[in-house]
Amino acid sequence: MTSDQPRKTTALDDLDRAVIHALHLDGRAPFSRIAEVLEVSTQTVARRYRRLRAEAGLRVVGLPGGVRGGLTQWMIRLTCAPSATRPLAQSLARRPDTSWVKLTSGGTEIFTIVHAPADAADAHAMLLHDIPRKTGITGVSAHCLLHTYLGGPTAWRGILQALDEGQQALLRRPRPAEDGDAPGPADQALLDVLRRDGRATHAELAAATGWSPATAARRLAALRASGAVFFDLDVESALFGVATQALLWMSVAPARLDEVATTIARHHEMAVVAATTGPTNLLAEALCSGPADLHHYLTHRLAALEGIHTLETAPVLRILKRTGTVTPEFRARTTAQPTRA
Repeated sequence: MTSDQPRKTTALDDLDRAVIHALHLDGRAPFSRIAEVLEVSTQTVARRYRRLRAEAGLRVVGLPGGVRGGLTQWMIRLTCAPSATRPLAQSLARRPDTSWVKLTSGGTEIFTIVHAPADAADAHAMLLHDIPRKTGITGVSAHCLLHTYLGGPTAWRGILQALDEGQQALLRRPRPAEDGDAPGPADQALLDVLRRDGRATHAELAAATGWSPATAARRLAALRASGAVFFDLDVESALFGVATQALLWMSVAPARLDEVATTIARHHEMAVVAATTGPTNLLAEALCSGPADLHHYLTHRLAALEGIHTLETAPVLRILKRTGTVTPEFRARTTAQPTRA
C-alpha cells in the first residue's frame, strides 16, 4: 500500500469522475464550458473542483512539454542505506527540477525524474549535482527518456472513463503543431506559476511575469499550441481503486521494443510506458487493485508478450512528490518539522 491515499474518506461519484476527466482533456477549460458539457451549473462544477482539491489532492499542473519544452528527462535510481533514504528523498522533492519522487523496493531505493535543459553542456553534472556528496548512497543509475508511449500529456485510463465520445470531442483541444515557440528565459516566471497552479488566472500570470494580462494570455496560448507546455493532473489514485503500484524495468529485444511498448501502452493497468537508455530499455508503471492483481498482470498479460528478456518489479511504497508539487502528506510533515538532507 502506498501513501498515495486520500486524506479523508472521499468517495467519487459520477460527477466527480466527469470533472476529473474533463480537466484531463483541458486543464484550463472554464468551469462554464465544463458545466455545459456535463449539463450542470457552473457553480456545481466549481464546488466539485474545490472539494476535489481539498479532499482528493486534485491539482492541475502546467509543465514543459519534453523536448519541445527545452528539457530532457532523466530517470534516476538511488540505492541508499535505510537511514539515509527518507532525508534524501525529501531533499529531492524540494528541488524544482524533479518530479515523481518515490520510495521503492523496501524503502532502500529512491526513484525520481530530473528535468535537465536539453542543450546543457554538462547535463550529467546538472542532474546529479549534490547527490554524490550525500552520505548513505550505495548506488546511482541514470536513464535518459528516449520516447514516451504513455504518460505526460496522455494519462492512465482509469481516470478517463467518465465522458462519452461526444462529450470528449467538445472538450478536447487540437493536437499541438509540429513546430512553434519553445519556452525561453523570459517564460520562466510563467512556468513557475503554472507548475504550482495550472489554473492560475491571466491576472495572476501577469503579476508574476510583469506582462499585461493580454500578453500573458497570448504567450500561454502560443506555448500550448506548439506543445511546449501541457497540463497534467495530480489526483489520489486510491480513489480509483488503486492499492498497489509498481515500477517495471524491462529489457526488451531492440527489434521488438516498439511492438512491445505499443502493446503495453494499451493495457488498462499502465500509467507510464517509456523507452530509456541503460541496461533495461523499457520502463513502465503499473497501477493495480492489489498484489494479486499485479501478480496476475505480470504472469498473464506481460508473460504472453515475446521479446521481454528480463523484468524487475519495484513496488512503490510512498510518493513524496507527483508531477509538479509535493504530496499533501509530505507538505504537512515538512511544514510541521523541517528536515535537512
